[in-house]
Amino acid sequence: MSEAQAISHAVAKLYDTYPFPPEPLLDEPPPGYNWRWNWLTAYQFCSGHKPHRQDIRILDAGCGTGVGTEYLVHLNPQASVVGIDLSSGALSVAKERCQRSGAERAEFHHLSLYDVGQLPGQFEMINCVGVLHHLPDPIRGIQSLACKLAPGGILHIFVYAQLGRFEIQLMQQAIALLQGEHRGDYQDGVKIGRKLFSVLPEDNRIVREDKRRWALENHRDECFADMYVHPQEIDYTIDSLFELIEASGLAFVGFSNPQYWNIERLLGQAPELMEQVENLSEQQRYRLIELLDPELTHYEFFLARPPLDYYDWSDDRLLGSAIPEPNPCLHGWPSPSILNQDYQPVSLSEEQFELLQACNGQHTVNEILAQSQQSLEEMRSLLKQNLILLTPPTGDRHPANP
Repeated sequence: MSEAQAISHAVAKLYDTYPFPPEPLLDEPPPGYNWRWNWLTAYQFCSGHKPHRQDIRILDAGCGTGVGTEYLVHLNPQASVVGIDLSSGALSVAKERCQRSGAERAEFHHLSLYDVGQLPGQFEMINCVGVLHHLPDPIRGIQSLACKLAPGGILHIFVYAQLGRFEIQLMQQAIALLQGEHRGDYQDGVKIGRKLFSVLPEDNRIVREDKRRWALENHRDECFADMYVHPQEIDYTIDSLFELIEASGLAFVGFSNPQYWNIERLLGQAPELMEQVENLSEQQRYRLIELLDPELTHYEFFLARPPLDYYDWSDDRLLGSAIPEPNPCLHGWPSPSILNQDYQPVSLSEEQFELLQACNGQHTVNEILAQSQQSLEEMRSLLKQNLILLTPPTGDRHPANP
């Protein structure tokens, strides 16, 4: 058995022992949403506009117990969804989960990411959350996925960030040292890790960080094992992350938490420093942000296979001809008090509420504004807050460049 095969076997054994994620099985669709798993909102994030079709194929690459797969089915009613995973134990849970919640359009295959080429055809959307950093060869993994992404398709990725997981790395190494030759016995690893947390002083740095950030989820052994006794983990910095992205051959679209990557929130009060920032490349700016705010525990971002038409809607004529509709990932709509796609509270003014109600997917922006006597800037405000989707004018073939 090669080293890579041994690592894959060890990872499969972990998830056979502790199927992950351990969310409960429900006899109904899961609550809420993750906009990154909704084809409409994810595509608009990447392209600026609503996709032209919804009858697509979606791949959940490394689906685990099917939590993401289940959402992908329920949030995308016209899509067919395929889930793959290395762990047969996790797949058994995934199949039961989707069967019980009515996610009948999900099909599952016992495959590693390396072998995704065995699946027929390509996919317009690929979801790969928490997987690449557990591969012995992440570059080979991302290249395998890239080969299955259809032209104009998008790939959503989640991988660990090194700086925000420093204390986790320390505990991982401590548990491995104490396990010695028993490393690979994951129940023993959890037992040792639990004991360490129980005896270390309360003011210990590792204990403090666990209580502050992870304790709520880590009371479940499945989560504790995934975090502290995993046999294979690669944590990234911005520089190593972009090496991975470059190896994929795909285009980087952007991080799906753009608020964190806004340098002005850190240095906006120092114009002289902001002038220095202007001399940095985009990647260098990202690196500066993570160095100055090293709380980030993971990177979550989209890649795309060109061609992907992009609209920025800065042209008044173009925006006026678009057809708006409410973002499908709004909790509490219709109401002036809602949660946006990131589950952040939004209080709409009376004018904004009326304007959003008028965005019914039937009329153009100009038609709506003519009836409401409101302005294009107010419609742009709804767009900036991710409260609406926009369908481009019929026949328009002149998108702006990103």
